[in-house]
Formats: sequence, C-alpha cells, structure tokens
Amino acid sequence: MKNKKSSYTEIMKSRNTMKNVPSEHPVLDMYIQMIIDEALFIRNKALLEERIDDALDTKNRSLFMSLSKEYKVLRKLG
Repeated sequence: MKNKKSSYTEIMKSRNTMKNVPSEHPVLDMYIQMIIDEALFIRNKALLEERIDDALDTKNRSLFMSLSKEYKVLRKLG
C-alpha cells in the first residue's frame, strides 16, 4: 500500500507543482473554486456578524459603524 500524504502542507505543495500542467477538467476546477469561495464568503460574513454583535453588546458605536460599512460592502458582493 502506498503511503498517503496526510498533512495539509504536503497536499498544497503537491498541488502547487501541478499548476503548470493543464487541467483535464477545467469546469470541475472552476466549480471547486466556486465552492471554496462561497465557503470563505459565508465564514467571513459570519465572523463579521459576530464582531458587529460584540460591538453592539459593548456599546462601541465607532466600531459598530466601521463594521457596518464593511458588512454593507460584503452584502453587495454576495
């Protein structure tokens, strides 16, 4: 049985070496990238919402206003 690469770093290194090889499945690669982008967007939005809630809880108006502007921009992107 072959020894499988298990660490994230090793997987990413092997993926980087494959970047010069044209993909046989460009649509699949694009779909995978879209899924990753969507997951990152959802996570960043959730973190921003948590920070906004914390600013409201602590009655930090300036932080709330700043984070609200970021949230507005993020919602336009999504």
